[in-house]
Amino acid sequence: MHIAWLGKKSPFCGNVTYGREVTNALLDRGYQVSFLHFAPEDSEEISEPHEVSIPCLYKSQIYTIPTFKSSKVLAKALERLKPDIVHASLTLSPLDFLLPEICQELSLPLIATFHPPFDRKRRNLTSGTQHLMYQLYAPFLANYDRVIVFSHVQRDLLIRLGVPAPQVVVIPNGVDVEKYSPGLSRIKTELEADRLFVYQGRIATEKNVESLLKAWKHADMGASSKLAIVGNGPLAPILKATYGDEHNILWLGFVADEQRRVEILRGADVFILPSLVEGLSLSLLEAMACGVACLATDAGADGEVLEAGAGVMMHTHRVAMQLQTLLPLFRDHPEMTTLLGRKARQRVLDRYTLSNNITQLEELYRQVMQQQHAYLRSWV
Repeated sequence: MHIAWLGKKSPFCGNVTYGREVTNALLDRGYQVSFLHFAPEDSEEISEPHEVSIPCLYKSQIYTIPTFKSSKVLAKALERLKPDIVHASLTLSPLDFLLPEICQELSLPLIATFHPPFDRKRRNLTSGTQHLMYQLYAPFLANYDRVIVFSHVQRDLLIRLGVPAPQVVVIPNGVDVEKYSPGLSRIKTELEADRLFVYQGRIATEKNVESLLKAWKHADMGASSKLAIVGNGPLAPILKATYGDEHNILWLGFVADEQRRVEILRGADVFILPSLVEGLSLSLLEAMACGVACLATDAGADGEVLEAGAGVMMHTHRVAMQLQTLLPLFRDHPEMTTLLGRKARQRVLDRYTLSNNITQLEELYRQVMQQQHAYLRSWV
C-alpha cells in the first residue's frame, strides 16, 4: 500500500513527532510512504527522494500559511504519485479545507488526524478559544472519509459539533516503549540534584508554565531539589528573567537529541504538565513510558491517561495553588514517586504503545480502502 502523508517536518512540535514516528513505523512494516510537507519557497530544508515540498509563506508550531499556488502543487504531486490513500496530519492551514475536494477529484480516499488541544469544560479564555477552533473545523472534517482523534472526549466533542459519528475514530498517540523505557541516567549527577522535577514542552501561554514556576518558587523546595525546564517558546525569555538559578530552576532549552531527552526523563523523579489545554501529550506519554511519576492537569485527554491511579491529576483552575501543595509531597516521599512511576509505565504498556497504534491504523486504512473500492464499483 502506498500512503501519501501530508504534515510538517519543522518547527519541532507534537505534530512533527507524530508524523515522524508514525511514518517511520509504517515504513518498517513494509508500506510505501511519500511525505508531503510544508516548506518556504526559499527554504534550505533538504527533501529526501520520497518527499515533496509544498510551498508556504509561514509555518509555526501552531499553524501554517500556504502560498496561493500550494493547492495546485499538492494536487499535481498527488496525481503524479498515485497513492492508495492520503493521510493528512492537519497543520491548521487553509489547505486543510481544500484537501477533501482535491482528493475527491482524484478519487483518493482521505484520512485526517486532528491535533488541536482542548479542554472539555472551557474553564478559561485559552480553552474557550480552542473550542472555537473545533467549531470552525467541524463542518469541513465531515468531508473527510475518516478523522482520527486521540481520545473519546475529543470524539464526543466533534460529534456534538456535527461530524458524523461513524467518521470519527479514536486512535491514541503511541510511544515506542523500547526507546522510551526506564534505565540508567547520569542527569542528576550532572545537574547536582537529589530530587529532579521536569517540565518538557513549549514555553507558551497554553502550557501554563508560569503557574509551575510560581508554585516552585513559593514552595521553597530547597537546594537539593531542581526543576529542569526542557523546551523553548515565546514566553521563555520573560520567564527566564524572573525564575532562574537562584530558585534552583534550570533552563535546558530545546533538546534536539532524542537520546538526551530520554536520559533526562530516565533520571527524573517527577514530570509535570500544567497545561490549560491539551490534545494527548506525547511528552506526558514519553515520561510515563520511562517510569516517571506524573502530575498533569485534566485538560484534553491527559485526564484519561492518568485516571485510576496512573498519575496525579490537577484541575486547570488554580494550578499554582495545587502544585504548591503537591511539590513538597513528591519531594519528601520517594516511595510514592517510585510506585506512581511503575503504574505510569504499565498504563502506557496497556494502552499507548506505538506498535498497537500502528496496528489500529493499518486496520483503518484497510476499511477505508474497501469502502473506496465498493464506491467505485457502484459507478461501473
